[in-house]
Amino acid sequence: MIDLTNLGDLVVRKSYGGDVTFRIEKIERSVAIIKGTEFRLLADAPLTDLIKVDPDSPNERANTANIRATKSLEWLHRERVEQAERNRAVLNHEWNPQSSSQPEPSYFEVPGKVLHLDGDERYLKKSLDLYERLRVPAHGYFVNESAMAGALQRLLPTIRPEIVVLTGHDGVLKNRPNGNLYHLSSYKNSSHFVDAVGVAREYERNFDTLTIVAGACQSHFEALLQAGANFASSPGRVLIHALDPVYIAAKASFTPIRDTIHIKDVLNNTISGTQGVGGIETRGSYRIGLPKPMDLATLKVVPSM
Repeated sequence: MIDLTNLGDLVVRKSYGGDVTFRIEKIERSVAIIKGTEFRLLADAPLTDLIKVDPDSPNERANTANIRATKSLEWLHRERVEQAERNRAVLNHEWNPQSSSQPEPSYFEVPGKVLHLDGDERYLKKSLDLYERLRVPAHGYFVNESAMAGALQRLLPTIRPEIVVLTGHDGVLKNRPNGNLYHLSSYKNSSHFVDAVGVAREYERNFDTLTIVAGACQSHFEALLQAGANFASSPGRVLIHALDPVYIAAKASFTPIRDTIHIKDVLNNTISGTQGVGGIETRGSYRIGLPKPMDLATLKVVPSM
């Protein structure tokens, strides 16, 4: 049995072969409430089933996830560099400086804005840090899954995002009332995600104007798509990595509005792969503009009035 006083310790479950690393969030008598450090999994476990692990020695599954996370980030950065090159090529072709006495202007970027609601405060912070690294404009809110539909009704008209991310914790229940995976009652929070997707889709019915990314570990993929999500988890009812929704949102944010998001490329470059996330054909929300705003502190202007 682990030390009862060590809330925040990293542990694995003996009964599951130590496949996922968790952090102890709460202890109630002889049962611990634990959250996955890399995967969006909330669970409870007897203290006798937990083994404390060294934070500097992640298990094989965590190592694999970290490697895929690094590759996903590299892929997004590579896509960004290639996109900048394409932008310059298009502007060089369209501007045709040989027929103009004006110098070629530099452009500015308007990536799609993200509204991210997360049922886990720690994962939300990780997500916002990654949005910042990727230069994706994002507003993030820690909202319990059951309150997401109501929160969207207040936030959508104010923030007016191009992309909505709804995630947190979910999972297939051990003691399912209906005994099968078709019923929403067989999932911890899928019904709440479905309600929230419905509110967002009612706000904006055009799938290319508002991209919705929804779901968490083992969520009811089909129900989320039917409710109006563009991308959702989890087709194979598997655990999804904490940052998979962010990678999808970032790709949507920086895919030009004239282009379709390459679903196969996006899903293959998520950490969880096509068993963890899926989606439908969707246009991007990235725009460029001309000319790039000047530094008004150095601009010399002759007053006209």
